[in-house]
Amino acid sequence: MPIRNAIWTVGTNPQQLTEGRLPNERTLEDMIVASPRMLSDEWMLIGRQERTLSGGYIDLLAIAPDGALVLIELKRDRTPREVVAQAIDYAVWVEGLESQDIVSIYKRFAPGRDLAEDFQSRFGQSLDEETLNSSHQIVIVAASLDDSSERIVSYLNKRDIAINVLCFQVFDLGGQQLLSRAWLLDPVHTQVSATSTPKSRGTRESEPWNGEFYASFGEGSARSWDEARKYGFISAGGGAWYSNTLNLLEQGDRIWVRAPKQGFIGVGEVTGPRLSISELVIQTPEGERAAADVLTGAHYHRMFEDDPERAEYFIPVRWLHTVALNEAVDEIGLFGNQNTVCKPTTPKWRTTVERLKERWSLQS
Repeated sequence: MPIRNAIWTVGTNPQQLTEGRLPNERTLEDMIVASPRMLSDEWMLIGRQERTLSGGYIDLLAIAPDGALVLIELKRDRTPREVVAQAIDYAVWVEGLESQDIVSIYKRFAPGRDLAEDFQSRFGQSLDEETLNSSHQIVIVAASLDDSSERIVSYLNKRDIAINVLCFQVFDLGGQQLLSRAWLLDPVHTQVSATSTPKSRGTRESEPWNGEFYASFGEGSARSWDEARKYGFISAGGGAWYSNTLNLLEQGDRIWVRAPKQGFIGVGEVTGPRLSISELVIQTPEGERAAADVLTGAHYHRMFEDDPERAEYFIPVRWLHTVALNEAVDEIGLFGNQNTVCKPTTPKWRTTVERLKERWSLQS
């Protein structure tokens, strides 16, 4: 059913707010450019009204922390079939963009700025040309969502097309207007769909998922690999984009863990659900203790403990094999991705698992 919100004032006599309208959807586009966090805390805008080879204009273009591109198209009173068809047509053009094309788009969007420098400043990591635009997703922004739009987008998602709808509603409150937003689908699902079958240069190669997960462990001031090995966990935080994919993991799942810029450092079996640092209990020689008291080798985003979007979250793991960072396996051709957890469906993932089993003398 279409997404609709209702808002009331808080008090002894709550009043329902009346739904209003923006003057036009260009106003909404201007607002998003002025405050990109209206869309997502984890994306950086890099283009606006960019002309495609077909002669149309992409409303907005953003980049995610893993270098994936996000095509953002406003509905602008078009029919569902028109807006979805046009967005997919534009996505064909986006898929073909090379690194130099993306740099040029950003120069037109932000004259005098440098994409690599701004990416480093925004996400705290280098922009890897190898993974830049290795995947993409489509986001349709609408002031309202109808049954037909929902059916079309849901159908495409079931077939692993990374497309979602962000629905904005306007409410009148006295002399001002309030804006609410709601996603049609869980953004994690779209993020995973976009990264599960990354694009290889020139062609798209895929094969059935082998049932084993890839995990990225960002060793550093935020979290300690030594502690993760000792106490049995992986973790992620600092933003929902990083921590939400932990929810893909269930008890019994096998994960192969890689430290960015270091290599693969371990393989283990998930033993429980995602937990916050206040919920996690660690087994020590002295017995069970609260993780918040034991983990002292990094900050684990304790400064965001009361912020569910940016807090650190943990997955308990029974390690089958681990190595120190200086023994990480880092060879040409091994799979890598900035997402905390993903389900790769590329031949490279299968060969990566096979190579790690060989290097670590694992039988199964």
